[in-house]
Amino acid sequence: MYSMNTGKIKKTVSANSGDMLRTLANLWPYMWPAAEPVLKRRVILALLFLVLSKIILILVSYFFKYAINALGGNLQAPLWLPAVIVSPFMLVFAYNSVRILQAALNQLRDVLFASVGQHAVRKLARKTFIHMHELSLRFHLKRRTGGLSRIIDRGTKGIEAIVRFTILNTAPTILECAITAFVVWLSYGWLYLVIVLATISFYAWFTIAASNRRIAIRRDMNASDTEANTRAIDSLLNFETVKYFVNEAIEIKRFDASMARYEQAAIKTWVSLGWLNFGQIVIFSLGMAVLMLISAYEVMWGQQTLGDFVFVNALLIQLSIPLNFMGSSYREIRQGLTDIEQMFDLLDVSEEICDKPNAPKLEIKGALISFNKVEFSYDPERRILKGISFEVPEGKRVAIVGPSGAGKSTISRLLFRFYDVQSGEVMIDGQDVRNVAQESLRKAIGVVPQDTVLFNDTIAYNIRYGKPDASDEEIWHAASLAQISHFIERLPHGYETMVGERGLKLSGGEKQRIAIARTILKSPPILILDEATSALDTATEQDIQQALDLVSRDRTTLIIAHRLSTVINADEILVLKNGKFIERGTHQQLLEKRGLYASMWVRQLEATKVKERLREMRREDMLGLLDKEKLVL
Repeated sequence: MYSMNTGKIKKTVSANSGDMLRTLANLWPYMWPAAEPVLKRRVILALLFLVLSKIILILVSYFFKYAINALGGNLQAPLWLPAVIVSPFMLVFAYNSVRILQAALNQLRDVLFASVGQHAVRKLARKTFIHMHELSLRFHLKRRTGGLSRIIDRGTKGIEAIVRFTILNTAPTILECAITAFVVWLSYGWLYLVIVLATISFYAWFTIAASNRRIAIRRDMNASDTEANTRAIDSLLNFETVKYFVNEAIEIKRFDASMARYEQAAIKTWVSLGWLNFGQIVIFSLGMAVLMLISAYEVMWGQQTLGDFVFVNALLIQLSIPLNFMGSSYREIRQGLTDIEQMFDLLDVSEEICDKPNAPKLEIKGALISFNKVEFSYDPERRILKGISFEVPEGKRVAIVGPSGAGKSTISRLLFRFYDVQSGEVMIDGQDVRNVAQESLRKAIGVVPQDTVLFNDTIAYNIRYGKPDASDEEIWHAASLAQISHFIERLPHGYETMVGERGLKLSGGEKQRIAIARTILKSPPILILDEATSALDTATEQDIQQALDLVSRDRTTLIIAHRLSTVINADEILVLKNGKFIERGTHQQLLEKRGLYASMWVRQLEATKVKERLREMRREDMLGLLDKEKLVL
């Protein structure tokens, strides 16, 4: 079985386990939507038209038989046949009229059930999408976007195939086989019935056996397809990196290797399909030959009419069509189950972070943040936080600094409840974040991250993301406070400018200002600044810092920082190392302690001076070159 390598996997529905009936039972609530009376009525009407069409289909063969006998002058009209149509021309007309009626009923059935099938697809796709957003950050950090999107895409199509072929093909085929067998037995006796049943049974056995062998090939093809799609999306998302290192050839080679495996699996799929179709034709043709030989013998000895011979032939030809669909339906259903098995496994990944039953909403009074003896680890063998305790008082700014890997960003993730602590408490206004509804918790917290990723939409859409029902005036005001309104207004399309994939059409500073604007629009009582300026140059950092000072005013603010220049005005600075706080105090107090913070400050100060000196040297070199050019001129 496919594993997402995270979370608790529950062994439930899977095509790999062969539990097809259980899968169809799980799909049944979507095909028979209890909460949708209109759709249920359409299902009933569709099934009614299905039964009527199959009964009328049998009449098609009868009218053909009677027309042949009438042309030969040997018609013995049954009692149910109206006298007005007992003539060759009227029987031919009736034959074609019934064919048209039967086709109309089939189309009505398909039209009525189309809304039911598409409803099932939408509901299951929606359920999967919701589930994806309910899974933990741990899961999403491990997932591969390309492969995941492919699983969902194939799973959705697989659901549609199962719904369509189960109701629109398999059920009609079974019904038609049953009616045909009954008519053959009623008209010609047990011998004909035994041959028909033997043909259908052998045909069905061969189809199922051959289709089952094709499942492994299909699974290999899906795996190669997923791998190729994953590599393609990864390569395109990292387009600039590919160009930086001139590694287009490597990316093409990796992608082509996956596609080569897909090519081989696809060829095997088509070859096996060819043998399957050929075997079905041979089996049915042998059964038909036996029946026609028996019927021909009885016609020669006067035990049947020529119309009976034609009737048996027409009946079997009609039966061959749904039987062929039964084979393809089984293949499509099995392939659909193969396609959705990974989607079912995805749905079976348990949620790591769940609300408690009837969890209350977070009530914000003063937005006091408290960490009390918190211990946490991503891996049981490596603790990240080791019993840390601190508070961020109402409306105050507390900064956490320290070397990389000390656990700074982990603290913000615990506050946001992306993870639960192993021991200790994370509280807001005395309420443990594990006991309140996640939605209310996250609505109360705004985040300006180090790496701002924007949606591939307009600037207005990305700012409005902080408050989806915000008016244009509110968006303009937020952009103004974030000091980006002048930049936006100078763009040809203004706020309707597309930002590109992950916002790559904008600079780091511009993206950061948009992130600040949407946080201002959200207007949360608690603010987290997680390395918000560490990826920016000094000049841009100073501009962004002014906007951050504005947005954090009168808000309880937790600052996760690497650059110490951004935290000198914090009410308290906590120095984190190896999962523990080793120093705490104001900027000046920590400098006077001459500990880790002071040494970090000195190193960063020296690094800044070196950068400034290098810039001055480059400027002097450029001026010198200009002077030389002037002398030459």
